[in-house]
Amino acid sequence: MSSLLVLIIFVVTYVILMTEKWNRVLVALSGGVAMLLIGAFPMEKALFTYIDWNTITLLFSMMLIVTITSKTGFFEYLAIRLAQLVKGNGLALLVIFSLLAAVGSAFLANVTIAMLLVPILFTLTKLLQLPPIPYLVIMILSCNIGGTATLIGDPPNMMIGQAVKHFTFNAFIENLLPVASIIFGVTILILGVCYRNMLHVEEDRKLLLEGIEAKSYLKADKGLVPSIIVLSLVLVGFSLYPLFHLDVTTVALAGAVLLMLLIERITPPEEVLKEIEWGTLFFFMGLFLLVGGIEEAGFIDEIAREILRVTKGDMQSTAFVILWGTGILSAVVDNIPFVAAMIPVILEFQEFGMVNMDPLWWSLALGACLGGNGSLLGSSSNLVIAGLASKENVHVRFGQYLLIGIPITLISLAVSTLYVYFKYILPFYNG
Repeated sequence: MSSLLVLIIFVVTYVILMTEKWNRVLVALSGGVAMLLIGAFPMEKALFTYIDWNTITLLFSMMLIVTITSKTGFFEYLAIRLAQLVKGNGLALLVIFSLLAAVGSAFLANVTIAMLLVPILFTLTKLLQLPPIPYLVIMILSCNIGGTATLIGDPPNMMIGQAVKHFTFNAFIENLLPVASIIFGVTILILGVCYRNMLHVEEDRKLLLEGIEAKSYLKADKGLVPSIIVLSLVLVGFSLYPLFHLDVTTVALAGAVLLMLLIERITPPEEVLKEIEWGTLFFFMGLFLLVGGIEEAGFIDEIAREILRVTKGDMQSTAFVILWGTGILSAVVDNIPFVAAMIPVILEFQEFGMVNMDPLWWSLALGACLGGNGSLLGSSSNLVIAGLASKENVHVRFGQYLLIGIPITLISLAVSTLYVYFKYILPFYNG
């Protein structure tokens, strides 16, 4: 096996993924298969060492639950009722949708939340004759910020959670929710000031909103009650890990199977399985194989040694390099492949004698999730929202978004730097 050939396959695949000109699932799988063809590792090692089946199963299980729940109209009902509660106020609606996006993305995949909320958003902005761009921008930002707060909110967090066994569902909330909440509040304040003059709603439009019957969106015959019960049980199960020691993958898989059993007569399993985002799962498999090739060739060890050389093994310097490096790179490329590459790098630090690894892991999570706000290419949910908007003939321009995305990302990383320093690094050195 040629190390140079492995590197060429990795870099070429990565560059093609960045261009977004080809289907990313096929590109990732092609790169992974190429690693097998050149003998980077045998098939047995690919299946049992490099493909992380825990992450794949967790994603699959959550997709099943959300796919079934989305058919009940529950998310649409919630959005319309909240809009009616603020009586169609444009600025309040901005806050409501940002909260829905952030809270929803904390407990469900942010791509799923984007797909559920954007159609409702266009319904309301058309009804109230409001410009959709401010709402689309705040939704992009909120999805990534909200996804930062929990283990299941963003794929990078799922990957980190699988790599670090003591990072439970509660651990993510305890460590990332405070800083995510601060950043979310700052973002809302900035966007509210920037867009306040664009969000005025005429009185006749507010009356139309009042006339919408939110309950009409609920579909009891599609399994509304069992869906809400199972989704709630799964979220509760995630938080009860300290008591029962059931990992999130087991809880999610059990919830998915239970829900499919409960709604079998309403929606056959075959129909549900057809709607699963299989492409996303195979995309992950391809990435795991790509990173496996790099790890097998020894490049991971070299990256770890180089970071240690630059930071001289100092925990503070290493944490900040990871935070800002990941944040900046995640602004221009998909954060999933980068996190997949960085996880074994950080694991190597322990081999070199570094203690207290937690600040490095939290820095990686913050950089990857918050950096996704830097550009439209920074996160999968960004591209989903922009794509749904284009179907409505509304175009979120790349340069237009950068004027908001870059400042918000820099502010987010600055706040995260202070948070990591005062919460982890300073107590460690003082102790």
